[in-house]
Amino acid sequence: MRLRVEFTTEPFDLDEAPAHAVVAREIVTGAELDAVDVGPFGNTAEGDADQVLGAVTALLRESLRAGATRVSLQVNVIGDARHDEGGAS
Repeated sequence: MRLRVEFTTEPFDLDEAPAHAVVAREIVTGAELDAVDVGPFGNTAEGDADQVLGAVTALLRESLRAGATRVSLQVNVIGDARHDEGGAS
């Protein structure tokens, strides 16, 4: 199964990226995920379910530790490679 995660961390700082945002982005870009897109107000990444869920766990733990007061995230199932390749289940 493949997942897409979209997330933001707060509080926002328009002058420079807060420590919690930097930590969250480092975790996602350092994980073995596909299609990582980081932006000033939202971030997305896709990958294997186990890898995405592992990255989300680390992202939550470390961004809260770094000062985030809110982490908003959404996780969507985007496909299953076994089904996409014509496999039967």
